[in-house]
Amino acid sequence: MKIFYAVQATGNGHISRAMEILPCLQQYGEVDIFLSGANSTLQLNAPVKYRSKGVSFFYSNSGGLNYFDTIRKFTPLRVLQEVKDLPVEKYDLIINDFDCITSLACAHKKIPSVNFGHQASFQSNKVPRPLKKDFIGEWVLHNFARASQYIGLHFNCYDHFILPPVIKKDIVRAEPTDKGHISVYLPSYSDAVVCGYFSQLKDFRFEIFSKEIKQPVLQKNILLTPVNKDDFNKSMINCTGIITSAGFETPAEALFLGKKLLAIPIKGQYEQLCNAAALEKMGVTCINAVDKNFIPVFNSWINDKKIISLSASHSTESIISFLMNNATKRKKYEEDLVYPELSFN
Repeated sequence: MKIFYAVQATGNGHISRAMEILPCLQQYGEVDIFLSGANSTLQLNAPVKYRSKGVSFFYSNSGGLNYFDTIRKFTPLRVLQEVKDLPVEKYDLIINDFDCITSLACAHKKIPSVNFGHQASFQSNKVPRPLKKDFIGEWVLHNFARASQYIGLHFNCYDHFILPPVIKKDIVRAEPTDKGHISVYLPSYSDAVVCGYFSQLKDFRFEIFSKEIKQPVLQKNILLTPVNKDDFNKSMINCTGIITSAGFETPAEALFLGKKLLAIPIKGQYEQLCNAAALEKMGVTCINAVDKNFIPVFNSWINDKKIISLSASHSTESIISFLMNNATKRKKYEEDLVYPELSFN
């Protein structure tokens, strides 16, 4: 079987998950990877057959999206040409982890595909949302990577097609300890903003993972470290607690390890607001920003003895088995699917 696997490279979560599931996918056939996006710091340690700048989101330095860079780096003509050129018709199975170009290419060429990943779970209205829904955010979650089938991942199995998170084997096999530091990964904030607040908490040690530096830097109670998968895993396994954005992979792994979690959704990212709503339902502390109110919130959080844990009974192998069994069965009767009429001529 020839498998086309599209991986979104906006942020590190998709790449982290791809590195974990790729060996499982390769048990079912030859896998060619399409890496789409230009805003990740992790490297995908696997051969990439096709590469694109994709449609990427860029962050500001103060906790939100940089709309100017996001719009400035979007080139419609390039995207349309890539949609026409992407050879999805040559593959037996298309797996799409929230990539717009692959979705458009499959629609244009009338090729069935499966949207597999966290964003696919939002096709269900049973997945938690914030009290105030965002129309544009809902539209993006439903339409950015349309497919003929959806298999989602989330903190809980809110619907019949939603599975538990993929937890890296390094995390599953770990024996968590508490060496007294707080692990921090807030990619939408600059080091200056984060350090300005965390340096005031002199009784605590922080290991802050930064996209701005190349070598570790020690600043009193703060160790700034370049983003690296192995170093971050080690920091999480041995930390007292984790402060991060309201993404999916890192919060899921933090809860699996039984670590204290403080989540701060990226401003303007509706998906993260939805994740925060789900985490809050589980009892996790979520706040809107690192600002003047952060220090009292931190002190309250660190002194709270309550720990929220996540049980992930499914192995990565069983998740991929579910994906492959359902996707290949569905493909047999989807060859004549009618897609929206799209023209790129």
